[in-house]
Amino acid sequence: MADSEITELLVLARSGHPDRLGAVFQALYPELRRLAGSRIYGRQSTVTPTVLVHELFLRISHSAPLPLVDRQHFFAASARAMRWIMIEHARERASGKRGGGQVMISLDDEIPAAPAALTNVLMLDKGLDALEAISPQRRHIVELRWFAGMEFGEIAALVGVSERTVYREWERARAFLQAVLEDGGDEA
Repeated sequence: MADSEITELLVLARSGHPDRLGAVFQALYPELRRLAGSRIYGRQSTVTPTVLVHELFLRISHSAPLPLVDRQHFFAASARAMRWIMIEHARERASGKRGGGQVMISLDDEIPAAPAALTNVLMLDKGLDALEAISPQRRHIVELRWFAGMEFGEIAALVGVSERTVYREWERARAFLQAVLEDGGDEA
């Protein structure tokens, strides 16, 4: 489906035809699933790409109408929602919901550590929150690049800055997050 058709469907969805949002998801489903798979692939994740995309659809379609403008804006909003969904699933899993927070202790008295993937997702979320306090634009660029898989040129067009500025901010954000993740890893 062409970008202009996606934009038309988003305009219709915004103006009181929520069923049109379903058509956008249907048209972009393979791309969304591929994107979700690239964010989860190789990680011990708490969700599958299919679950992530389906939950994204449910949340976006059952919430107040979003003022989505075009395909890029749709993917930017999807990236942020995917981040929230992944964080929620990691927190749920890490909380031990079935054990009520109790830790099973074996005979050697070692407390089992949280799986690395859960810890990393939660540490990344804390890092993004800290980055938000320093530079909301950098946090936004990280979300678009990492969660939405957008290229620097696409991010530049969406954010309204030069591609070089996006790349520079991406590098600064990466360095900051790397430092946060390394510090968090030492505390664990």
